[in-house]
Amino acid sequence: MKFALRGLLALTAPLAVALFAPVAQAAAGNVDAGRVKANTCMGCHGIPKYNNVYPTYRVPKIGGQSAEYIGAALTAYKSGERSHGTMHAQAASLSDQDIADIAAFIATAPKHP
Repeated sequence: MKFALRGLLALTAPLAVALFAPVAQAAAGNVDAGRVKANTCMGCHGIPKYNNVYPTYRVPKIGGQSAEYIGAALTAYKSGERSHGTMHAQAASLSDQDIADIAAFIATAPKHP
């Protein structure tokens, strides 16, 4: 019985780490560092009623979004899983720590209507 339990733990521990890694990454973000790193982000996503020029669409305001969501979105833009040329270009050079810091800051940024 002890052997079976140890074997089960050995198999499930890596899975648990993989499942909760994004949460740990977001928790490790530094809000103050993220404030500096997110200057470019807030140049579009922090302006109330800002519209992109071409194609014309309203740029979403991201202040107050959860750190987990922002981290996952930036990671997906970085990998190309989410397609948006500008966002891919912005995220492509970000490290995992940069993403965690930006996500931590944006989660604390004020929400815009």
